[in-house]
Amino acid sequence: MAYGGFGGGMNMNALMQQARKMQEQMLKAQEELENAEVIGKAGGEMVTVVMNGKKEIKSIKLDKTAVDPDDVEMLEDLLIVAINDASAKADEMSKDKMPMGGMGGMF
Repeated sequence: MAYGGFGGGMNMNALMQQARKMQEQMLKAQEELENAEVIGKAGGEMVTVVMNGKKEIKSIKLDKTAVDPDDVEMLEDLLIVAINDASAKADEMSKDKMPMGGMGGMF
């Protein structure tokens, strides 16, 4: 008895169909990530960063109290915290939306 195909009898057509379905899911997830937004905050709401799921910063809002010419370092630190907060949220969103945890889940 001959066994053709891949994966214990899975034929090439079924494998190609599965690959196309996975590609469609990946493209849909990438589009959703591009359109989704996450918000990172620091210092209460002194600094707010809006980022999409692909980690592209869309806006930064600063409360007037965050802008102290005598303490620029505080503002720099708040910006870093807010950006890292938004980035972590974007990572979590990406992990949740990508099929099988992203491409790494295929292998």
